[in-house]
Amino acid sequence: MYTTSYSGPFLVNDDGTNSAMDHQIVIGKLTVDLGNLHYYDKTLPLTPLPETPLAEGPGHPVPDVILYDTVAEETKVIIEVCQTRGQRNDLKKVIHLIEDNDYGILEGFVYNYKTREWLRYRKGDGGAATATSYSEVMGVDLGPMV
Repeated sequence: MYTTSYSGPFLVNDDGTNSAMDHQIVIGKLTVDLGNLHYYDKTLPLTPLPETPLAEGPGHPVPDVILYDTVAEETKVIIEVCQTRGQRNDLKKVIHLIEDNDYGILEGFVYNYKTREWLRYRKGDGGAATATSYSEVMGVDLGPMV
């Protein structure tokens, strides 16, 4: 019989993985389309992974989609999916992860599924995002995927 030594109240820790259905649909579409380019077409060297921590162990950020370089063992591109209320915070998070942390990320995107707006931020862009869905790192336009 399994017993636990913890007898406190049951608490739910929402880590973001239980997001709105539209949010999850976008993550699924991006992962599938990028996965086809990686696994079947062999035109994308980065491995797409949904909601995967940026490093091993607890406490590391978990972007909605990462594109991982298995040779360098680094995430090169991240994608955050949001709606209008969360867009500003997600963009700040993307910029922070690229500029202030040592995860090896070169490019990040924020996609607002309500307005269908894409923002791209690249390492060294000085805090200013560009309104585009085209990834220079991957050579792929993400816009048609959603």
